[in-house]
Amino acid sequence: MVNETTDNRPVYRAACHCGTVQFSLRLTDGTRTARRCNCSLCRMRGAVAVSANLGDITVTQGKEALTLYQFNTREAKHYFCSKCGIYTFHQRRSAPDQYGVNVACIEGMSPFDFSEVPVSEGRIHPKDRVVAGAEVAGWIRYESTAE
Repeated sequence: MVNETTDNRPVYRAACHCGTVQFSLRLTDGTRTARRCNCSLCRMRGAVAVSANLGDITVTQGKEALTLYQFNTREAKHYFCSKCGIYTFHQRRSAPDQYGVNVACIEGMSPFDFSEVPVSEGRIHPKDRVVAGAEVAGWIRYESTAE
């Protein structure tokens, strides 16, 4: 983790839908890491995620309400609020030193703030490919009709 006295990244507040789980975080590279994924879980949950280093998230309330979900290789750790069911963050399989954080949980942010979000190819995980690495499967686009 970066020394607190020299870390100029903003601290964000975040929470699940019901507010039981609350946490603070710093993003690794602002919202530039925004992405979706087309693996079986991400396809169903539909969240836009951004990255935070493991040491840059602090659960400030409701840690006992977090529920862990793991599947397939059981390497990634997906956390949900046990009361409202909202996905909050997950420890990434592709970058185990980082969390993917649900943008919709971050105060003042929405997945609809992004006009275009890359969709990572997750049907074959980057760690399981012959040539490892991220691959963009497509793009999600949003254009507001509000003036």
